[in-house]
Amino acid sequence: MVAMLLTVLALAVIQLALALHVRNTVLDAASEGARFAALAGAAPDAGALRTRELITTAVGAAYATEIEQLRVERKGVELARVTVRAALPVLGLLGPPGSLEVSGHAAVETIE
Repeated sequence: MVAMLLTVLALAVIQLALALHVRNTVLDAASEGARFAALAGAAPDAGALRTRELITTAVGAAYATEIEQLRVERKGVELARVTVRAALPVLGLLGPPGSLEVSGHAAVETIE
């Protein structure tokens, strides 16, 4: 009985660590994509492509399906924003699609 309880507890901790790893990896990829999109002379979809490449390499292509890149203005500063919607792994790597949404922001470079 105690062994079964300890096994369930250990599996729950491992699942939590996996979910946090996926979240942190996707968040870091979104931030890196936003920085890449904010470079002077960057292509219009450069940030989304970079984000997709990083996520696919790190955790798999299934987590890189919904990536959106925008340019927004906040308090007079133009920002590049990359938003990723992915499944949060609840059971192994399976989870409800779109349950994890993260965004990365970076100030857009200008050359004058």
